[in-house]
Amino acid sequence: MLAAGVGYGRHSAVGPAVPIATKPPPTVPAGDNVRTKTRRLEAAAVRLNGSALRVTVFVGEDDSWHHKPLVGEIVRRAHAAGLAGASVFRGVEGFGASSVIHTARFLSLSEELPVAIVIVDTEDRIRAFLPQLDEVVGQGLVTLDKVEVIHYGIRDKSQL
Repeated sequence: MLAAGVGYGRHSAVGPAVPIATKPPPTVPAGDNVRTKTRRLEAAAVRLNGSALRVTVFVGEDDSWHHKPLVGEIVRRAHAAGLAGASVFRGVEGFGASSVIHTARFLSLSEELPVAIVIVDTEDRIRAFLPQLDEVVGQGLVTLDKVEVIHYGIRDKSQL
């Protein structure tokens, strides 16, 4: 279940499952028109084709950073770092280093469901972002995978 994320258009998307800190969409600099902005976005898309790196952060949904949801902090930092995109997925059941099973089953009182934050960008940009994850992720799991990007871009509004 997609709960929160930020992607190609640099806009935060938030679902009801996990609250995150949102940021207003970027404004078009003075002198820029829609065509210029579109070209800039298309140029960004070109940089993310082929070989890339995916970082996945597994934490609990109740984890926090300075009294705010950790998930939102990671997405906000990825956005501020200019990474290509980040998505948050909420798990229905799981366990980690504590070996305690957390579940969303009916009549279960368990909280702290697992959450996965997935970020994909070039290897250099992901590796430059890792110290920020190290700063905010106290307990959890961070993995890196090499991936191949087949398509990255926005839909033409006429296709919606």
